[in-house]
Amino acid sequence: VQLQACGGGLVQAGGSLRLSCAASGSNTHTSAMGWFRQASGKEREFVATIRWRDRKTYYADSVKGRFSISRDTAKNTWSLQMNSLEPEDTAVYFCAAGPDLTTDPRPYVYWGKGTQVTVSS
Repeated sequence: VQLQACGGGLVQAGGSLRLSCAASGSNTHTSAMGWFRQASGKEREFVATIRWRDRKTYYADSVKGRFSISRDTAKNTWSLQMNSLEPEDTAVYFCAAGPDLTTDPRPYVYWGKGTQVTVSS
């Protein structure tokens, strides 16, 4: 499975961005899709995840109420709508595909290249 993320950019605090991730290839071990982020000098952290079969979602507390993850089964893509962005959201965002709904990055088998999100104050 190959993942391709896009949609990052520069936005002012309070603004919005929408990230998308497209998957191609076999869907083995891809029951759940997630977004993670890594700020400069920090460890990669969980942002949001969604399970394909029932659209169950889970969010990090830091983004709950501001971010929304969704999927388009027909297009084999999933998106992260980010509203009310804060400078603390600045990071490289990665999409990932894995076998289960989890906040732990280790079970995610496939990873896309990151896309930079920069929020100015």
